[in-house]
Amino acid sequence: MDAVHYPGSSAYNNYMDADEKKDRQIKVLYCRPKKKDRVIFGELVPYGKEWRLGANEATEVTFYQAVEIGGTFVNRGTYTMFADINQKDWTIKFSKQRHLGGNKDRDMSMDVASMKIPTKMVGESRESFTIGFQKINEGMVHMIFAWDKVVAALPINLYPAYMDTEDISVMDLAQYPNRSRLQNYLKEEEKAANKPTIRVIYSRPTRKDRVIFGELVKFDEPWRLGANETTEITFYQPVTIGGKELRAGTYGIMAVPTKDNWEIILHKNIPSWGVYGHDEKDNVASITVPTQKTGEMVENLSIMYDKKSDKEIHMIIAWEETMVAVPVMLK
Repeated sequence: MDAVHYPGSSAYNNYMDADEKKDRQIKVLYCRPKKKDRVIFGELVPYGKEWRLGANEATEVTFYQAVEIGGTFVNRGTYTMFADINQKDWTIKFSKQRHLGGNKDRDMSMDVASMKIPTKMVGESRESFTIGFQKINEGMVHMIFAWDKVVAALPINLYPAYMDTEDISVMDLAQYPNRSRLQNYLKEEEKAANKPTIRVIYSRPTRKDRVIFGELVKFDEPWRLGANETTEITFYQPVTIGGKELRAGTYGIMAVPTKDNWEIILHKNIPSWGVYGHDEKDNVASITVPTQKTGEMVENLSIMYDKKSDKEIHMIIAWEETMVAVPVMLK
């Protein structure tokens, strides 16, 4: 058995600095049969049949990031590789099925991608079956297959377009005033009263019969005030929160809940993913507000606004049967 890495230096990750490790990485594990004066393609490896791309165990490839092969998005992970062999072309196939001794009785329904590639004849015969890589540019690499006098090259896109699946914690926005989101629909005389003031972009996790506060969201621990990416709040004019004046701009917002009150914290640590690695030196303002009962069950985390006066807006945050009101003073 042998291994080949792309880039070659990735085999020495423990010797590399952080910048070098950013390269897109691939690893192939395969067995390398020898020619031994045999006719390989068309006899030892028959045309019109599937080949294990090596010997013994099925050849495995690990993509350490998502790639695109033959127009198909392939998630990061480990796959087995096979090839349908013809005289002028090979069809390379990738399967999620693992731990196979070659291709006997494999489950074709677990194939995730395939691509037909042409072969070419070279002048010098190669004794051992060999897999290697050829860098084409920063975004494309060819996986090269060579044995006897036959060579085939499989293009791999290292930076595929990614179309995300639907997230159960859907992203939403809450804007004040509500109609300020519709500037292109407002009449001229309506625009002054609907000038954008506050906007929050957040993901809305679902309760799903779980106990939220005190269990899913731990008391006395920082919480991202939503799900996924850090919740962001934008002020379109200067405001005061908890006695601290803030300039217009976008901030991250998080909470430290307890049973009786929440500490709401605004910070500069954006963009980020939740509260992991948060540094308190990035905090710019905080306010502690009491919890209240909602009166009814709130299934998805919700943020809305309550106008108290022309200068005071309360941002209401509610989930399960708990809510808090965060006063925002407008300048």
